[in-house]
Amino acid sequence: MKLYHFSGAGNNFVVLDGRGADMAPFRVPERIVALCAQYHTDGLMILCAGEASSSLRAEEFCKTNLGSAQAPPRGPRRSDFRMEFYNPDGSGGMMCGNGGRCIAAFADYLGIRPGDGSRIFRFLAPDGPHTAELLAKDEKGWTIRLGMKDVSGVTPVLGGYFLDTGTRHYVRFVDDVEALDIEKEGPRYRHDPTFAPIGANANFVQRLPGGGIKVRTFEKGVEGETLACGTGITASAIAAWFSAGEISRQARNDKKDASLGRNDSVHTPVRARQDDLSVDFTPVGPDTFTAVYLTGPVVLLATYEI
Repeated sequence: MKLYHFSGAGNNFVVLDGRGADMAPFRVPERIVALCAQYHTDGLMILCAGEASSSLRAEEFCKTNLGSAQAPPRGPRRSDFRMEFYNPDGSGGMMCGNGGRCIAAFADYLGIRPGDGSRIFRFLAPDGPHTAELLAKDEKGWTIRLGMKDVSGVTPVLGGYFLDTGTRHYVRFVDDVEALDIEKEGPRYRHDPTFAPIGANANFVQRLPGGGIKVRTFEKGVEGETLACGTGITASAIAAWFSAGEISRQARNDKKDASLGRNDSVHTPVRARQDDLSVDFTPVGPDTFTAVYLTGPVVLLATYEI
């Protein structure tokens, strides 16, 4: 069995090809914990064979991802592959944005090709169907644009915002994110009773000139800071747009401002601890967002025999 070590903007994962192989031993929490500790990664992923389902219609994969000029095919659509994700503590059942970008690069590395002949993979993750587009590829690695789930609901709480982008996130804005003691502040919000019993990842965000943001994330399951968190970066970009609109509405004292910027695509450059990424989304309501994309680099660091 080969183990592949991928990095998505500093988010590291061990990845296994589960097609036609018995993956049961690698789903055991103790084995997951041991492998993540051995290779110092933020999680373990298994790429499984795609599947067809009458409930998984092509429209779910396409939505706005193919553009309005191309109508989605009718009937059931077979996914190109399925993604399993596990935290380094052995827990699973949630989405990982950078993991989704890495497993799409892994699929390309394995020679898997999108079933419709395009550059866009359609795959299943714990939170439902996703798309991943191969934007660029060279000797250094890949640039992958991941289609995230639609987001509905942004809740102001504890001086910040709570939202679910495939994983539960709390977002708090600070003046200087580099000066933050994240190992002290992170657990405070990650374990706050407000988010019990599941908990939430804690993101700390600094606004940058030009509309960008800088993000640091304390991840549950990792129980520490990671160099990047895809769903957290996505949550932070959406919260930045939402909070800016909230400030504008308060200043104008006009409820009609809740529709400000609606239906216009929003592009947010994001600086993580190691690499630059970007988030795009389209607001379709005061706290509802569609056409959500996370774009950034992926590299294959090493391959091991286990």
